[in-house]
Amino acid sequence: MELGKEVKMGDTVEEEPNFSESESETLIFNNNNNNHRELLKAIEVVERDSFAIAQSFTSVFASLRLSLSQSTDTSLHHIQCFTDAAGHLQESVLDAATKGNRYINSCLKLNEEMKSIDSLASQLHVDVLDSAVNKLLHVS
Repeated sequence: MELGKEVKMGDTVEEEPNFSESESETLIFNNNNNNHRELLKAIEVVERDSFAIAQSFTSVFASLRLSLSQSTDTSLHHIQCFTDAAGHLQESVLDAATKGNRYINSCLKLNEEMKSIDSLASQLHVDVLDSAVNKLLHVS
């Protein structure tokens, strides 16, 4: 209320409470005690939230570790498969090259043998022609 105002019946008047020194200390202690409880509750909430966040990070890192492990295992498996395939390919290429060389050598030998057969074929051709002529001469 403002000073100098009239108070009517039924109006409530708020006045500053007058406390003794010991009552004031008790109020300060109770206020400090309430503040202390509120502070402890706030700390508990922060602690719970921090624990939940820590668990979330632990879960995320565990998932990442598992994914990385699987990725590494898959890469290692692919490298091993590639190495095996390259080894088999190398063996096949060497085998094909060896067989190709044998084929070429066989062709060269056959070519040399065919040179001697050419002269034999010429002789056979002459012999067949001679024989045909003789048959014709004997028939007539």
